Amino acid sequence: MLRDISDDNAASGPVAGAVAEHVAGPTGLIEILQGLAFDETRMRVSVGDLLLAMGDRAFGALLLIFALPNVVPTPPGTSAITGAPLVFLACQLFLGKAPWLPRIISERSIARADFAKVVSKIVPILSRVQKLLRPRYQAFLNPACERLIGLICLVLAVILALPIPLGNILPAIAICCFSFALLERDGLFAALGAVISVVSLVVVSGVIYAIAKAILYFIITPFWI
Repeated sequence: MLRDISDDNAASGPVAGAVAEHVAGPTGLIEILQGLAFDETRMRVSVGDLLLAMGDRAFGALLLIFALPNVVPTPPGTSAITGAPLVFLACQLFLGKAPWLPRIISERSIARADFAKVVSKIVPILSRVQKLLRPRYQAFLNPACERLIGLICLVLAVILALPIPLGNILPAIAICCFSFALLERDGLFAALGAVISVVSLVVVSGVIYAIAKAILYFIITPFWI
C-alpha cells in the first residue's frame, strides 16, 4: 500500500493551497484533513502534502496529525508513514528548529481512500477534544517547557515506531495531548501528556522486560532438560 512518490501528486495542488489559509486549531485541522481526504483529483496523499497543507502552523498540528492515527484502528502500513515524521518533528521541536522533513520521508504516501478511512476515524476525536481546550496554565508552555515537550515526544516517537506489542497507543495518546497543548496553549493538556508519558514508559518497559524474559527462558531451558 505504501510507496515513494515524486510527481504523482502536486503537493501545491488546489486543495493544499486552499486549506493553508485556515487558522491553526482542531477545527482548521478537520477542514484540512477532510479537504485532502476527499480531493478526488489525487490518487494518493503523501507526508509532504500534509506538511505543505499545514503551512506555517505550529508543531502541535503536525505532531497531532502523525500521532492520532496510531490511537485508532487504521489500515496496515499507517505506522510506517507516521513514525518517521514524528521522530523528525519531535527532534526539531526539542532543538527549537522550524518543522522540516527530508524528501525520503515527505514522499511516502498512502492511497487517498485509505487516508479517507483514517480521517473518518479521527475527526470525531478531534471534534470532542476541541470542546475541552482553552488557554490555561501557560507557564507549562514557556520556551524551555516546549523544548522539554519536544524531548519527551522524541522518546515516545521512537517507542511508537518500534514493533513493541501494546507499545503504540499510550505513547501516541501522550503525543496527542502535547499537540493539543501546543495548539491551544492549554497547559492542563501538557501536564496530562506528561502523566501519560510516564505511564506509557512504565508499561512499555514492562512489556520489553516480559519479552526479554520469555526469550531468555526459551534459550536456556533446552540446556536444563
